[in-house]
Amino acid sequence: MKVILQDSVLKLGKAGDIVEAKPGYFRNFLQPRGLAVTASKGTLKKREEDLEMLKKKAEKVHGELVALGDKISAIVSMTIKVKSGDNGKLYGKITHQEIADLIEKEVGVAIDKRVIKVNQDITAVGAYKATIKLAPDVVSELDIDVVAENAHQIAAV
Repeated sequence: MKVILQDSVLKLGKAGDIVEAKPGYFRNFLQPRGLAVTASKGTLKKREEDLEMLKKKAEKVHGELVALGDKISAIVSMTIKVKSGDNGKLYGKITHQEIADLIEKEVGVAIDKRVIKVNQDITAVGAYKATIKLAPDVVSELDIDVVAENAHQIAAV
């Protein structure tokens, strides 16, 4: 019997898929748990409407991500002032969360720290390049300049 999955089911399919299931499996397992409904004309029509709604929502979210990526790309570079030792080493390191907070302050939109990748750990004064991957096809580059608050001490060395 053909059923429409309402939720992903291991070894059967993901939500929205139309799959073939044995009547007993559907009646005793899938239906009582709300994991599937029978594939009738009405449920097939509702599935098409739901897929269209999800597609429109995904397009809207993607458009917002592209706009956010453009805003981040427009920043080009950020300067971070930190305390450091005489040799330019930082007391600790700059984290992805700190970079995300600075981007939020500049752009006005919060981003997840997990979308930020830096070419190396930021443990010393210098220039670094960060890549912000908001979606598979929305990637922004950002230059990060780390300068010491006590720059006169480092310049003297």
